[in-house]
Amino acid sequence: MNEFDQMYREVILDHYKNPRGHGTLDDADAHADGQNPLCGDEVSIYVAFDEDGETIDEVKFSGRGCAISQAATSMLTEMVKGRKATEVATLDKDELLEEIGIPLTPVRLKCAMLGLTTLKVALHKAKGTPLPDGLAGFDDLELS
Repeated sequence: MNEFDQMYREVILDHYKNPRGHGTLDDADAHADGQNPLCGDEVSIYVAFDEDGETIDEVKFSGRGCAISQAATSMLTEMVKGRKATEVATLDKDELLEEIGIPLTPVRLKCAMLGLTTLKVALHKAKGTPLPDGLAGFDDLELS
C-alpha cells in the first residue's frame, strides 16, 4: 500500500469514527431514507435550505453501516453545504469517489453511493430535481 492509499484510509477511518454532519434535523425541508439490503447499511438524510430556498444551509445524516458508507456520507455532508439543490442533484459520483480517494470494489461502490443517492432522492422529493440517471444501477438499494 502506498502512502497516499494509507492517508486516504486514515481519512476514511476518521470520518467513520468522528462523522461530520451526524444527527437529525427536526424541521428538515427535505428528507429521505436509504438502505442497502445486501449489506444492511442504512442512511437517513435531512436537509435545511437557506432563506433562498435553494441553497443547502445544513445537512445531517443518521444511520449505521460499514466504514465506507458512513464515512462517505460524512464526507458528502461537508461537500454539499452551501451548494444549490439543483447543483447537488446533478453531482457526479466521481466527485465523491475522488474525495474518498481509494479504489472500491463494485460492492463497496454501492456502500459509498448510498448517502449520495439518498440525498438526491431527498432533493427530488422536496424540490422536484431529477433523479440520477444512474439510479437504475442501484436497484438493490431501498429508498423512500
